[in-house]
Amino acid sequence: MPELEVTIGGRNFQVACQHGEEPFLISAAAMLNAEAEPLMAQAARLPENKMLLMAGLMLADRLAGIEDQLRVAMEHIEGLESRPAERVEVPIVPIEVTELLAEIAARTESLAAEAEEQVAAQAG
Repeated sequence: MPELEVTIGGRNFQVACQHGEEPFLISAAAMLNAEAEPLMAQAARLPENKMLLMAGLMLADRLAGIEDQLRVAMEHIEGLESRPAERVEVPIVPIEVTELLAEIAARTESLAAEAEEQVAAQAG
């Protein structure tokens, strides 16, 4: 079992962990140290157990705030997911317009065919 030395609040500690967990332990110790350093700057003679307790409580408070934010975000997501899909209305094209467009398309095709015949006749 690996044993690492971590520094928290200017004090060194030997901590054992499972194989492969070293990066997590180092990261957790760095977070705890970030909370402990300001405490030590304010009260350099703070006993080790009080320093660790206060740093742990500060981290727990931050975690509680993050959990609250996560809960609110999850509720918002659930609210968005439970809303019915937005309905998009497409205007209906009147049948007269559709028939007129079909007639124009037929005339255009007829004119194109006549033009092709004239070009073929002139070329031949």
